Parts: sequence; C-alpha cells; structure tokens
Amino acid sequence: KALHQESPRRDHALISVNCAAIPESLIEAELFGYEKGAFTGANTQRKGLVEAADGGTLFLDEVGDMSPTMQVKLLRVLQEGTLIPVGGTEQRKVDVRVVAATNRDLKDMVERQTFREDLYYRINVINLVVPPLRDRKEDIPVLIDHFLARGCKEKNLPMKALQKRVLEKVFDYPWPGNIRELQNEVERLIVLTGDSNKIGAELLSQRIRD
Repeated sequence: KALHQESPRRDHALISVNCAAIPESLIEAELFGYEKGAFTGANTQRKGLVEAADGGTLFLDEVGDMSPTMQVKLLRVLQEGTLIPVGGTEQRKVDVRVVAATNRDLKDMVERQTFREDLYYRINVINLVVPPLRDRKEDIPVLIDHFLARGCKEKNLPMKALQKRVLEKVFDYPWPGNIRELQNEVERLIVLTGDSNKIGAELLSQRIRD
C-alpha cells in the first residue's frame, strides 16, 4: 500500500528510506541528522535524509514499522515543515513531498493505537493499494525480463532466458515476499548461471522447485 503526502514543490531529487531496515537507535539520526558531539562518534555535523530530500521527494518504505516516537517527529515535518537534528536546538525548514509505503494495515494499527491517527490521515491523501504478486501473475514475465536485463547489464553478462519448466515453477509459486522475493531469485539465478544464457529449473531455490 502506498500513501502520498503532497507538497507544492516538484523537483527531481528522490531519497529512499526503508524504515524497517534501520535500527530504532539510529533512525532518528539517519532521518533528521545530528550536530557535532550529539553522541559518541558524532565527530562532525551531518545532514539527515529528510533535509537531503529538501525540494524533492522522500520515499518512506515500511512506514508502519516506525516507532511512536518517530511518528511524532515525522508528523512535525509534515505539519510544520520543520525538523530538529539530534543534539540540536534550532528548527530547520524543509519542503519535501512524502511518499510512504507499507505492507501493514495502518487503519487497523490506528484502531489498536499502534499508529498515530493524525499521522495516518496526514499521509493518507492519495491511497494506492498494490495487490500482492500472487494476484497479478500476468506481471511476472515483465518483471523477470526487467530484472534479467538489469542484472546481466550490471554484471556484464550475456542476456539470459528462462527455460519453460522454470516459468511453470515460477507461476505456480505464491511469492509471499512479492516483488522483492522475485527480484532476489532472479539475481541469484543470474549469478548461478554465469556465462550461460539458459536458466534451468534445477537452479531454482528449493522452496520454488517444490
């Protein structure tokens, strides 16, 4: 599910943040930056990702994994257009378009009081629900071609093709990890095939073969 918070500026800068991948002890410094001496190891002043996206777009992936404390700080950015770096005392102005995504049911989290209601309605301006990959398997061939082309180009390898049996297994598999799981599997297959341009079913992960 993607949630969109509109901003009047439309520059091209894009900063992406996976909120679930950054430890709770570090996410505030990553997002809002910090002043010199704010904590052990903060030997210089550092601009955060929100400020780096000033004038552009900030993509917050897995926003539903944000702690209540970080939700409050994000709400300030959206409502007031200001932030305070870790260890700082002065507010800094930012103008950022925010796009947020999550695999959680935020409405349910609001009802259970694990996600702030005011933040939910602030980011829920344009709501796009993306069906899981298992419900749109017609997209799989296009996605595979994209991941194959990009992966082979990055590794300077010949373009590869999946054998018929591979495609059958791929279509039968439910892909609980959605597009990320498919991407990881394609990248894995590229590495395993090396210079060969054919990908056989024997190279698929066991969970997909079975």
